[in-house]
Amino acid sequence: MADPRPTPLDALPPLPAAFADLLDALLPAAWRDTVLASYTEPKTVVWRLNPLRGHDPAQVLPALAALAPRPIDAALGVYEVEPHWRSALTHHPLVEQGVIYIQGLASMAAVWALQPQPGEEVLDLAAAPGGKTALMAALMGNQGRIAAVEPVRARFHRMRANLQRLGVRCAQPYLKDGTVVGRLVPQRFARVLLDAPCSSQAQFTRLDPTSWQHWSPRKVRASAALQARLIHSAAEALRPGGVLVYSTCSLSPEENECIVDGLLRARDDMTLEPLPWPVELPALPGLTAWHGQTLHPDLSLARRILPTRRTDAFFIARLRKRGA
Repeated sequence: MADPRPTPLDALPPLPAAFADLLDALLPAAWRDTVLASYTEPKTVVWRLNPLRGHDPAQVLPALAALAPRPIDAALGVYEVEPHWRSALTHHPLVEQGVIYIQGLASMAAVWALQPQPGEEVLDLAAAPGGKTALMAALMGNQGRIAAVEPVRARFHRMRANLQRLGVRCAQPYLKDGTVVGRLVPQRFARVLLDAPCSSQAQFTRLDPTSWQHWSPRKVRASAALQARLIHSAAEALRPGGVLVYSTCSLSPEENECIVDGLLRARDDMTLEPLPWPVELPALPGLTAWHGQTLHPDLSLARRILPTRRTDAFFIARLRKRGA
């Protein structure tokens, strides 16, 4: 029989040395203990009601009463349950029916920052598995059009199945390389979300050392090269006056501020804006310098969401294209 007692902290494998150095460089003293603790304990399970399935919260919540859900923001339909309920929630009929959707707060925050409106034409440039696309559709009331782009075939089919299960009718999935979209449909979309493929540092946990087995500084550099191509494609696809949100689940500035800084240096029609923040999240302002490199001063308007017991590591920046 497995030992139910938690593993002592000193018996857990350490985080990769290069990643630990990154945390040392990024974390203020006030946040250090909270962030480091997040890598040694299971996270609460955050989920949201899906209005596209039309169920009244007064009917849904009693069906989950045994899991003791707590509202994070009932107005936004966001709740959490304790980590030991993860399996029960994941396999609950309400999840299978698309009535509720398990989604991290930071992931939702990227869509809240985009603020898609009913009737708009929106681009989700790296859309799988479809959770952000579905939240956009919910905020748009399924009115308008979302082009949901994903280049990997298996992920594309999973996304399409998720969107169908969640009742999304306004999204059109495309199996397409996102780096060419801007060239194919320039200045078309009112809003663009680029939640870019990254080195996935948000998945790290000392409870499972396989969570970082594919990570390395080389992976960060490779991710940054792709992210730079994608953000230029996203900016090209955005119409004048439109909004672009760039996000990753990485803490590395090379994948975040440095990518946005590169776009701002290459284009004089893009500006950074403050982020709408409907739910209070543990976050730091974006960096304006890194490893001796001076970055655009407005990058302080971006936010680096810190990993805690409730939140995953994330970076979000909101930009607008100058014009009508």
